[in-house]
Amino acid sequence: MDAIFLWFWHLINFLMPAVGLATGMWLVLRFRVGGVARHQPRRVWTTLFLLNLAVSVLGLALTGLDGAMVTYGAMVLVSGIVSAWFAKT
Repeated sequence: MDAIFLWFWHLINFLMPAVGLATGMWLVLRFRVGGVARHQPRRVWTTLFLLNLAVSVLGLALTGLDGAMVTYGAMVLVSGIVSAWFAKT
């Protein structure tokens, strides 16, 4: 039982940076830019979250570490590029 509990919290902590960054970027897009983030909020947030999650998994595979700073930097870079694309549309 204890191992399942620890595994669950490790999974939650692995997902939280992707959730937090996607939510933050979505809020900035929604209230500062508008456009597609205002009309299709689920699509924008889901795209940002899935791309951040993919970067987290790729960072884990390449570095072997959960939460390497290179991974967080790549997440910010990908979120910025995708948010700029959403701001233009």
